[in-house]
Amino acid sequence: MFKDKKVVVVMPAYNAEQTLRVTYEEVMEQGIVDEIIVVDDASHDETVAVARTLERAKVHAHEINSGYGANQKTCYRLALEENADIVIMVHPDYQYTPKLIPAMVSLIGNGLYPCVIGSRILGGRAMQEGMPLWRYISNRILTLIENLLIGAKLSEYHSGYRAFSRQILQELPLDANSDDFVFDNQMLAQVLWFGYTVGEVSCPTKYTPDASSINFRRSVKYGFGCLSTALTYRLAKMGLVKSKLFPGKNRS
Repeated sequence: MFKDKKVVVVMPAYNAEQTLRVTYEEVMEQGIVDEIIVVDDASHDETVAVARTLERAKVHAHEINSGYGANQKTCYRLALEENADIVIMVHPDYQYTPKLIPAMVSLIGNGLYPCVIGSRILGGRAMQEGMPLWRYISNRILTLIENLLIGAKLSEYHSGYRAFSRQILQELPLDANSDDFVFDNQMLAQVLWFGYTVGEVSCPTKYTPDASSINFRRSVKYGFGCLSTALTYRLAKMGLVKSKLFPGKNRS
C-alpha cells in the first residue's frame, strides 16, 4: 500500500520456473506490494506449480499459448478486477530488478506521472551489463525514429519494466493491441496518444541464460511492428488514417 493506494505487481510468465521464486521474493522484500498476480502462458515447465507455492501470489494459467501481449491483457484485466490503484509489470525472469518498485510506485502515487518505465538506456550502462551490440543498435535506431514520428523524447520504447495508474489502464484500448511482443510498443504509443506523460528511471538489467529474449527473426518482426505503430500514430495525428489503436482525437 502506498498512501492508501493498492499496489499490485503482475508477472507475465512463460517457462520461468528457475527464476520465478527469486523474483517473487525480491518483490515482497520491497514492503510496498499488496498483491502479486502471476499469469502463465501455457509454459512447458513447472512455472505454474512453482507459482502456486508462493504464499501471496494469485495464479492464472492460460490453457493455450496466446502470446506475450495476450498475457499482459490478462494481467491488467485481473489487476483491475482486484481494485489495484497502481500496477507494476515485473518479468519473472529476474532480468529487471524489483528494487526499483518503490521508486516507480512513488512517482505514480504522488501524482507525478501516470506511467513509469525502467529504462535500460538511461545511465549509459546497457552494453556493459550485457545487452548485445545488435540489440543496442536496433534499440537506438528504433527509438530515434519513433521519437521523431510520435513527437516524444523517451530514452527507449522497448523496456518490459513498466508501472501504470489505474486510470490509464482503464482508458487505453488494450484489446485493440497485438497479442505478440509489439503489444509493449503499441501500449506506450497509446499512453502518449491519450495525452499522458511517461516517467523514466534508470534500470540495471541482467542478461543471463534464464532471462527471456526473442530470437533475431522475431526481433526483426518486432522492429517492423514498432515502425508501423509509430507511422500509424503520425498518420492518425494528421487525420489521414483511422486506427483502433489510436481512436478519437490525439490529446498530446
